[in-house]
Parts: sequence; C-alpha cells; structure tokens
Amino acid sequence: MYSKIRFMTLLLLLAAPLLAQEPLVFKDDAQEMRFNDLTLELRCLVCQNQNLADSDAPLAQDLRQEIYEMMMAGQTNDQIKTFMVDRYGDFVLYRPPMQSNTLALWILPIFLLFGGAVVVFFVIRSRNRKLAAQQQGDLS
Repeated sequence: MYSKIRFMTLLLLLAAPLLAQEPLVFKDDAQEMRFNDLTLELRCLVCQNQNLADSDAPLAQDLRQEIYEMMMAGQTNDQIKTFMVDRYGDFVLYRPPMQSNTLALWILPIFLLFGGAVVVFFVIRSRNRKLAAQQQGDLS
C-alpha cells in the first residue's frame, strides 16, 4: 500500500510541469507565425545547437513564455531580440551579427579553407615532381 502511494506521488510530481503548461493563444495566424519565426531564430541556452521552438528544456519553455508575453505587450521582434541578447549575449542568436568580437568566427573558416587548398596544391605538386623524376630515372 505504501509503495503504491509513493509511486502515485512520484507520477504526479513528474506530470506536474506538463499539466501546468498552458497553451499559447494567438489572436491570428500572423501573430503565431511571428512567434514561430522568433523561436526558430533564437537558440536554447541549455541544449546543444537547438532552437527554442524545438527544445523541450524547462528554460526553453520559460523563454518561449517570455517571448509570448513580450509579443502580447506589443514589443517588436527587434526589441525582443535586443532584450534576449542583452540578457544572454550573442550566443542566443543563431545568426550572430558581424562585430569586432565575432570577426574571427566569420573569417577563420575562410582562412582555414584557403590554407587547406594551398597545402593540397603543394602536396600534389610535390608528388607530381617526384613521379616525373622517378619516370625520368626509369627511362635512363
């Protein structure tokens, strides 16, 4: 009897967050699309490379609720994004802006790609020279 009560209590505790989550009500489809676009553009802070729309983390649920409340208060997308960036930093954005502190993130891949192409060029050139020298040695 005692184990059944503990089991039921545990089930209720686990289900409480699911039961407490209220569905978001929008006045029209445009507002719902705007909300969906915003949650797709913002990153979940606890999940690895997942946006707010796809995350089931409790923090993501809280952030979605906060975005919803800010939208209902009449704030624009830019105001909401600015609030999120001020609070959590550029990491919250999936497409961070190009700034002096993020310049390396934008330029480094180009340099790595270019550097890799140069290395491949010189390796192929070196092999071709060795093969040509070897073929000339075989012909002699």
